[in-house]
Amino acid sequence: MDWLINLFVDNESMAHIAMLYAVVIATGVYLGKLKVGGISLGVTFVLFAGILAGHLGFTAPLSTLSFVQDFGLILFVFMIGLQVGPGFFSSFKEGGLKLNMLAVSLILLNILVMFGCYYAFFDTTNPENLPMMIGTLYGAVTNTPGLGAAQEALMSIMGSSTPAIANGYACAYPLGVVGIIVATIAVRYICGVKISEEEKELESHDNDLTQVPYLMHLIVQNQFVAGHTILELHDFMRRDYVCSRILRNGELIFPKSSTTLELGDKVFIVCSEADKDAVQAFIGKETIVPEFAEQEKQKQLVSRRIVITKPEINGKTPAKLHFASVYGVNLTRVTRQGMEIFARQDLPLQVGDRVMVVGDQVSVNRVSSVLGNAVKRLDNPNIATIFVGIILGLILGSIPFTFPEIPVPLKLGLAGGPLIVAILIGRYGYKIHLVTYTTTSANLMLREIGLVLFLASVGVKAGANFVDTVVNGDGLLYVLTGFMITVLPILIVGIVARKKYHFNYFTIMGLLAGATTDPPALAFANASCSKDAPSIGYSTVYPLSMFLRIFTAQLIVLLFCS
Repeated sequence: MDWLINLFVDNESMAHIAMLYAVVIATGVYLGKLKVGGISLGVTFVLFAGILAGHLGFTAPLSTLSFVQDFGLILFVFMIGLQVGPGFFSSFKEGGLKLNMLAVSLILLNILVMFGCYYAFFDTTNPENLPMMIGTLYGAVTNTPGLGAAQEALMSIMGSSTPAIANGYACAYPLGVVGIIVATIAVRYICGVKISEEEKELESHDNDLTQVPYLMHLIVQNQFVAGHTILELHDFMRRDYVCSRILRNGELIFPKSSTTLELGDKVFIVCSEADKDAVQAFIGKETIVPEFAEQEKQKQLVSRRIVITKPEINGKTPAKLHFASVYGVNLTRVTRQGMEIFARQDLPLQVGDRVMVVGDQVSVNRVSSVLGNAVKRLDNPNIATIFVGIILGLILGSIPFTFPEIPVPLKLGLAGGPLIVAILIGRYGYKIHLVTYTTTSANLMLREIGLVLFLASVGVKAGANFVDTVVNGDGLLYVLTGFMITVLPILIVGIVARKKYHFNYFTIMGLLAGATTDPPALAFANASCSKDAPSIGYSTVYPLSMFLRIFTAQLIVLLFCS
């Protein structure tokens, strides 16, 4: 039986180290599924399982724990960056700018309340108290990447003597999850919100910010249109539309950009919903054309969704691909990440897009081979892109930036560098021929593996001193201050968003969940609303909020702990 005992006590054995991580992660994941009052801690319970293992002496060499912790953090934040990158910059458009400014205000208020509690309740001469409060801050807002960034920054300053700030995180996290939801509900009652009225408001307003395709049949009635080609009319109107079929004197014509329109032509137009009135006013009135279906059968025209799987198509626009003039087909719609958008001529196509192509059978088959349409190819994650991005992220994170009055150079570190590079690659990677597409399941798998490795390592390292910190130290005070850090900023920002900017309450719920990067709060918001307003609010502020949570964690450490 010695072999079995050694499997759990021989800290230098690789089998022991693998067993440690397997036990901690499996235990944490299973316990994290347990719900109390409908709320669970999720995968973050791995941290508490690690703390218990460390307290019981079930541990591994410090160098091994540190390596796995840092590698898990890099993988976690990089996959987050790839996920949020495509929508990062577009989230600042229109109403998104106000929502993001409110999210930034919430983040700053969290930091201010943290410092207020630190100076009000703690001994500022003790060098361990401020790092512990930073851990409490990120537990209060349930932001694990921020904890990792703060720990990595502390390591660069203090080395092996880094305080176990995960103890502060663990103290604040459980009430942080609950506090976000409780504060969100409190905003509703403070502002006198009536859920039924908020639902009615959503019914009367289109919250979808994408260009929804609009399909219509028109009769050419404008004298000016007659005799001009589709390309000339497109350039004159300066609006994007696709004319995919023309019925002229009972004959179906599949048009190209050089096709000339005539009075009385019945045309099938696809454009954005916002442009439909202008297109109708210019070409002619909308009508019903039942003859199209019969003529299409005779002409053997087909409409097919084709998946873009060839890397060389990544980043190219419909205008550059010349679908109509070269291949004899029209591209009308694009489905991306579950959303259908109008196929503008300047829309950069991405691997994974599903495009609607209209044309004869032979031409559609030809375009299908050009675009790829090999769905199985999408099942394989682009591993090379991920590790090329990590290389660039580590290089960026290691560059020292020197500022006056700061005793040590500022670095983006293992968290900030890969995050920024991942965001940029996710948005602009196609310009340097990097295919960043991964399936949702692949992204989540890699992200969750990185997260649980990080949490397990942090928990095991913090476990030895956790009980002493909570029971004999200021554990209860960390719990109290963490709850204040959670609730006060949410109440302030939630009330301002409602009273000053008059946002719908469900959008505010998404805003608050996104600014705290808290999935349980989003799940609660989605369960409260029949529309997708909470998800829109969440996705609008999440990219910037995640970036700032990670960046400010390092900035606070380097400015106040060095």
